[in-house]
Amino acid sequence: QVQLVESGGGPVQPGGSLRLSCAASGSTSSADYMPWYRQFPGLRRDWVAFITSGGGGPIYADFVQGRFTISKDNANNTMYLEMNDLKPEDTAVYYCNVQLLSKSIWGQGTQVTVSS
Repeated sequence: QVQLVESGGGPVQPGGSLRLSCAASGSTSSADYMPWYRQFPGLRRDWVAFITSGGGGPIYADFVQGRFTISKDNANNTMYLEMNDLKPEDTAVYYCNVQLLSKSIWGQGTQVTVSS
């Protein structure tokens, strides 16, 4: 089974940037789409952005407001989330996900903390 490992999180000041990575242990090119989610303590995971494999453009949640960019490198089985102009309300654990062979696979998450 493919495994996902997120990285790139950490502390950052408001207005700063981070680049999250989601490395897959195998090919995810057969997935119709791959999303990034985030989770605040005690709450459910909410989707942030997803990228499709069918040639359609990426889709972003309203709160992104042009600050984040999702991308995917199929050759290296890695998905990215470039986050700019980070705000304290972006503080959360960020997860990537893929649906393969009817299974929903999650990574362990990477913590993003935006604070001055």
